[in-house]
Amino acid sequence: MKTRMSVALLGLTAITALVVGAAEATKENTPKPSASPKPLFPDEVLCKGKGIETKRSELDEAFLQFKANLNARGQILPEDKREQVESQLLDRLVITRLLVNRATEEDKKKARTAADKYVASTREQAGSEESFVRQLGAMNFTPAQFDAQVLERAVCEEVVDRELKSKVNVSDEQIKKFYDENGQQFERPETVRAAHILLSTRDPSTNQELNEEKKKEKRQQMDKILERARKGEDFAGLAREFSEDPGSKNKGGEYTFPRGQMVAAFETAAFSLKTNQVSDVITTQFGYHIIKLYEKTPAQKLELAKVKDDLKEQLTRFEVQDKMLPDYLKKLKKDAGLEYLNGAKPPVEIPPEPAAEKPAEKPADKPAPPDKK
Repeated sequence: MKTRMSVALLGLTAITALVVGAAEATKENTPKPSASPKPLFPDEVLCKGKGIETKRSELDEAFLQFKANLNARGQILPEDKREQVESQLLDRLVITRLLVNRATEEDKKKARTAADKYVASTREQAGSEESFVRQLGAMNFTPAQFDAQVLERAVCEEVVDRELKSKVNVSDEQIKKFYDENGQQFERPETVRAAHILLSTRDPSTNQELNEEKKKEKRQQMDKILERARKGEDFAGLAREFSEDPGSKNKGGEYTFPRGQMVAAFETAAFSLKTNQVSDVITTQFGYHIIKLYEKTPAQKLELAKVKDDLKEQLTRFEVQDKMLPDYLKKLKKDAGLEYLNGAKPPVEIPPEPAAEKPAEKPADKPAPPDKK
């Protein structure tokens, strides 16, 4: 989705955590979510209002996914924080429903397109359908649940865009002022765009090192691939055929990265190559690599003309998120006449901190590779 507005604003961490962290947390034997048992007690209504009703089963599912998200990142929720977390999750469920209820058919149409792109991108990052399903399982999601939640968040984003973002007008003067006062945000380090082929020296099912005989076979295979690459055979085609790096195989082995992103031997080799040069065989803890350098970009400051559109979007989002959205959501909840039942409580309102004068630093314009190879 174009900004992940709904995720960022509603605090729904399961989706973003899946993208940035689940791949490192999952294992081959990760269990799939078990079917929900038949409830022993009636499904209590926890919050109701004009056009909405949120039940205990919805909160329970959200809580399980929240815990799975924490566990996947090696974190544990203290029991004394459960009530607070459940209250916040319930509030987010209510906000989501209130926003979805305001969606027009055009909002839903745009959201479906954005959600499809996001799910497809997540599948691609996973490397394979099997890995994608396994990662979702670690987060207590099925593919259908994931798709439904992504779509729901996308609908929320479209509603906020239509009702709030459309009212914001960021001037060229504001953009230039931010650019001039925050020059460090637009500095970019030296990067390389390179492709690699990996033959792994680890057993894919156990992640244990292969024995010396199998390592020797892998090395001999890599020597033959290197010979073909140096004779001019299409490197991207060789990567798609032979590479065992799921994160780059389908992209012809390509990554773009600055210093400090990759393991030392890989980085040193990549930055020492000349354009279109193919490296010798490099050994890392992941296995045997060969690298071809496509492009080296020196450190630079991005020109205002190149970042103007992104910066305008960033400043607009900041205006919406920090200055308009809190009061907007408060009014939605007030107009809905919310009633909390069966022991449920609204979240404790924390006095907002003074709004920052600047939006958060924009990420680098070029993506860093997901894993250190």
